Amino acid sequence: MKTIQGPALFLAQFVSDQAPFNNLENIATWASGIGYKGLQIPTWDKRLFDLERAANDLAYCQQIQDLLAGLELQITELSTHVQGQLVAVHPAYDEIFDSFAPTQFHGDPVARQKWAVEQLMLAAKASKNLGLTAHATFSGSLLWPYIYPWPQRPEGLIETGFKALGERWLPILDAFDQAGVDLCYEIHPGEDLHDGISFEMFLNVVDQHPRASILYDPSHFVLQQLDYLSFIDKYHERIRMFHVKDAEFNPTAQQGVYGGFQSWVERAGRFRSLGDGQVDFSAIFSKLAQYNFSGWAVVEWECCLKHPEVGAQQGVEFVKSKMITVTDKAFDDFAGSEPDTEMNSRILGLTQ
Repeated sequence: MKTIQGPALFLAQFVSDQAPFNNLENIATWASGIGYKGLQIPTWDKRLFDLERAANDLAYCQQIQDLLAGLELQITELSTHVQGQLVAVHPAYDEIFDSFAPTQFHGDPVARQKWAVEQLMLAAKASKNLGLTAHATFSGSLLWPYIYPWPQRPEGLIETGFKALGERWLPILDAFDQAGVDLCYEIHPGEDLHDGISFEMFLNVVDQHPRASILYDPSHFVLQQLDYLSFIDKYHERIRMFHVKDAEFNPTAQQGVYGGFQSWVERAGRFRSLGDGQVDFSAIFSKLAQYNFSGWAVVEWECCLKHPEVGAQQGVEFVKSKMITVTDKAFDDFAGSEPDTEMNSRILGLTQ
């Protein structure tokens, strides 16, 4: 068995124009100071990271690694959640998602999608240059408006959508394969890859691609009322990344999974800081240890109540309390003995 690494922190929710969150050195110094050992870095914000430069400049990559090493930190993975979202966008969301792309691509879905694919290709190169083995992203969605089957979906609509999604992602997956990096899709509502079945449907249209992997985040399963522990049993071979994020689901007579169009504070299902929700992290860390997960436990703060800095600080000790240093021997080894074929045969009555 292998011991999980951590604690690490996903930086996307912390970046701002205010110190210490305004550049990589400052935010890394802050994260190291409260006990983090790794950082998952978003690639869409140049205040932290220049993706194009990292894809083409080994000296820049070494500079970043040296900076973090001096703070006893390392990069766990890069993230292209924002760019991955734009690989596939249903027209209903065009205007809303324009804000995810540079202004020159606003109002031009074709150019925006091309830019997003180029970003993913750069991310494969950058990950390789940094010596990383996994990358975080979203699948995007062509089918989310049709998640509920009313009005009745036209025959073949879902199959057509997944076929198109696979065609968009297959060249990207091949690029990550050439770079030696697993591409981990966060299984997430709003994405076409939002549960186990939809992930399997995607695997079918990308020929079971060996780099098509999973970013496991149990909070999204709580909000969908999925069995997040059995999910690990079924898909552990594809789980290559782990977001440690809590959530709660408290249905009422007025609302359930769909949330009644309420704000995050008022929804039956909502994200919480670690330890404030309902996720059984002790069981999750045990299962990941059982299945030899050796990646990072990456804290992602998304809480509708608690301040982010407090959530991040508390997350360090929370993750440490759940991490399992795996054993290298069985607990009953003291009672064991060397194999004795003759004795075993006598015990079983196989000798006369």
